[in-house]
Amino acid sequence: MTSHRSISRFLILISVSFLVTAGLPFTACRFAQAANPKRIKIVFWNEMTGPAQAQLTQFVQKFNHSQSKYEVESHFQGSYEEAVQKILNTHGSNASPALFQSADISVSQLYHSGYITKIQKFIDQDKQFNINKISPVARSFYSQKGQLLGMPFNSSQPVLYYNASLLKKYKITPPPLDPTYADVTRVATQLYQRSGKKVKGMTMEVYGWLFDQLVANSGHYSVNNENGRIATPSKATFINPGSIAAMKWVQDNIKKGNFINYGSGGNASANEIAAFLSGKLGIFMESSAEIGQLTLGMKNQKLGVSYYPHQTGKKANGVAIGGAALWIGNDKPAAVQQGAWTFIKYLESAQNQADWQKATGYLALNRDAKKTKTLQKLYQQNPALKVPSDQLARTEANNANSGIFVEGIVQERIILNTALDQIYSRSNIHTTLQQAEKAMNTYISNNNRANGWSN
Repeated sequence: MTSHRSISRFLILISVSFLVTAGLPFTACRFAQAANPKRIKIVFWNEMTGPAQAQLTQFVQKFNHSQSKYEVESHFQGSYEEAVQKILNTHGSNASPALFQSADISVSQLYHSGYITKIQKFIDQDKQFNINKISPVARSFYSQKGQLLGMPFNSSQPVLYYNASLLKKYKITPPPLDPTYADVTRVATQLYQRSGKKVKGMTMEVYGWLFDQLVANSGHYSVNNENGRIATPSKATFINPGSIAAMKWVQDNIKKGNFINYGSGGNASANEIAAFLSGKLGIFMESSAEIGQLTLGMKNQKLGVSYYPHQTGKKANGVAIGGAALWIGNDKPAAVQQGAWTFIKYLESAQNQADWQKATGYLALNRDAKKTKTLQKLYQQNPALKVPSDQLARTEANNANSGIFVEGIVQERIILNTALDQIYSRSNIHTTLQQAEKAMNTYISNNNRANGWSN
């Protein structure tokens, strides 16, 4: 997920054992193999850990053995925040990478840096690569003004998780595949009451990304100029019909006693998952990247997964992706950049995307991946894994569900976390979001002024 704590705690905990099981030395997570001086070297910086790092290492090794022109060297660079600073600070030097992974929160920053070669350039030149095979929702997130900036790679979407075994125990009809707020409230209320108030019905972590996704699913925007997609944003628009309805829904469940607040941050996420796995919580909303951990943790219980909920009486608009993309630096020779593009194409093939989803839980972005035996078998064994893929496939990309194109997403999330904390404590929704807008507007105004952009 992103944004987002894109690698779950589960992935980190089992990383070493996975590498050993896969037959890979632990040092493989630093680089694939020694460079061959007869080949064009492609330095690749990434932020993957655990099984994702192991699978990425396998991709690098297989790519290097599949041809003799290029040699990719993969180097782990820490967290997304750490890596993007290294990328910006080393650009133009011998230390900078030709290819790098960077998260959704940095899209606008990289676009305005002038340090990238747009992926669109290679797509336009490469007549053999069909970009339409790649999810349009994922592409739209990393595009601006019709130009693809980075190639989406490790992507997830928010979904709703429920304990299907608990619902069966208390004779509760599960939420539908495409649930409304009312559907979720019904299940949460029944579970709380029929369990003698021993099981909390639902929660939603204090996390600005989840708030933004509720807004996106309502067809509204978190900043003006259609989330910055048609012009540089000049103000936040946290107060809109979608956000008001979403926060009233949360407060309604808090008042009913169905809702439990675990707060924000890594501890909150870990605690809600622990409560869910132990049968003390029935429903929560999180990234689809958590499915692997939850599937293993449920043991003899059945995991239920549905699409992200939407406003009652309104059609779901769809949600944005989280995760990261692959970017090409413009400070390397053309031959090196071409090598980076060749490796990107390799990673985006249908079979490799299927292998990526199986190994990591991230969504396969090549739409032909679902035709592979790998995913067909995976979905047959665990139908819940297909739900996020179906949600992604059915979403029609638009400016509301293509992410927020504004510098300062980290600040936006911090501001929204503060607002959500207050709303969960039953503060006035409109007043609280108004204060959040004011804080974000100050940041946007200062940032626009510093960059010479008009407000």
